[in-house]
Amino acid sequence: MIYSYRVEMSSAYLATEDHGEDHDGRPASANSYRSARQRLNRGRKDVGVIGQAGWSSSVINLLNTIVGAGVLAMPLALSRMGITLGVLVILWAGITAGFGLYLQTRCARYLERGSSSFFALSQITYPNAAVIFDAAIAIKCFGVGVSYLIIIGDLMPGVVKGFSQNAANIGFMVDRQFWVTAFMIIVIPFSFLRRLDSLKYTSVIALISIGYLVILVFAHFVKGDTMQGRSAIRVVRWESAVATLSSFPVIVFAYTCHQNMFSILNEINNNSHFRTTGVVVTSNGIAAFIYILVAITGYLSFGNAVGGNIVGMYAPSISSTIGKAAIVVLVMFSYPLQVHPCRASVDAVLKWRPTKRSESPQSSPSRLASLPPSVKSGPSSRGDGMGETRFAAITTAIIVLSYIVAMTVSSLEKVLAYVGSTGSTSISFILPGLFYYKISSPDSPHHQRLMKEDDDEEDIPGGEDEGLLGGGGLKGGLWRKTLLRRLSLALAIYGGVVMVTCLITNTLFVVATH
Repeated sequence: MIYSYRVEMSSAYLATEDHGEDHDGRPASANSYRSARQRLNRGRKDVGVIGQAGWSSSVINLLNTIVGAGVLAMPLALSRMGITLGVLVILWAGITAGFGLYLQTRCARYLERGSSSFFALSQITYPNAAVIFDAAIAIKCFGVGVSYLIIIGDLMPGVVKGFSQNAANIGFMVDRQFWVTAFMIIVIPFSFLRRLDSLKYTSVIALISIGYLVILVFAHFVKGDTMQGRSAIRVVRWESAVATLSSFPVIVFAYTCHQNMFSILNEINNNSHFRTTGVVVTSNGIAAFIYILVAITGYLSFGNAVGGNIVGMYAPSISSTIGKAAIVVLVMFSYPLQVHPCRASVDAVLKWRPTKRSESPQSSPSRLASLPPSVKSGPSSRGDGMGETRFAAITTAIIVLSYIVAMTVSSLEKVLAYVGSTGSTSISFILPGLFYYKISSPDSPHHQRLMKEDDDEEDIPGGEDEGLLGGGGLKGGLWRKTLLRRLSLALAIYGGVVMVTCLITNTLFVVATH
């Protein structure tokens, strides 16, 4: 039992307390802390694919999941809200989404290293509702992936014409189904990669595309070539309450990346509180900066006449055509980032079985025993808990079905409006808030066990996590944990309000206009 290490760690510290430095020249207290923490961690099992992704790789993949083609609609949202309110909403959406990500990092501490997932958390909090949670995530990710393929099919004929007018005479070059097929062939190998860290290079390419789009919008603003036809600007006043509500979901859902957060936590090599929080803050901070920059410069370029796709409003030129091609590259390499969580959720749905009251994980005294079989390591499974055949079958099914839908449907706006309102709000706000509120309850055996482990670690001075929501004495720690629980419940309630608001907005503006 790891509890027996407390006396051993204290002894290790006291044994070196009277010596100024160890043989390697480092302070004895630091060396004793390191060796004692290693002994403590021997009592914890590692499960799954862990310790292979660097901090920068984690930031890149999370940032690519956050920033998508939705950035091009930010100027329109600002035109309806006004600059002041629009910027505040962008910042507020980033803070609330970031807090949801932070709660995910806290929830992951209650699970075995490398086994974190929405399914694993639901098994020890709301086991009989796990299938609903994962089904919502799978549908949401599948729908977004299909929308990416549709965007490719819609944009590529225009891109080809922009580079060569003669391309219009070649039938297949302006056929959307040809381009959907061609780009699907490109993304298939990336969709079969097991580890999210393996997609870091494609994420870099996607972020370069984002960088080009940002530079394009900013360059046109500096050049001022759109100022002649610019309409009025709203700085403080909004267009109307109705128009503001219609753009609110665009900004809120622009930060949705929570479906990949647990994979990042499983794969990052240093999962300390400081490092994982740094991933969240850095990714969300960069995303907020990009959104605000594009929103303000794009809006100031066209005023209230700005459209839903800022790149499409520029005069035909090579630079704007490259911008459209950059959008295609962006969504193409974002597709595998939707397949990854969709596959994990489909696998969880297929493995789910109703949990009887007598089998409730709450009664389990062991952290590993509290996890379902699907998230425990086994000789026949890989890091994601799936065998080779099962992994290939689920991935193939997702790819084939998304391809069929993209080839036969030209617009998923109405469907995605409702999927986003329910799925995105659930995984961004409601689930992180509810999971942490439930699992961190003082009566929860999982929380009591984690508190005991934290007490063991706090006996060692100089811990690397001190100073960031940690340390500061027993009273300060209890106060912070209580505040965090209340804020997590507030986030879940906020997510419910956002869901209702978005559903009403979609019913009034999306369905009514069709």
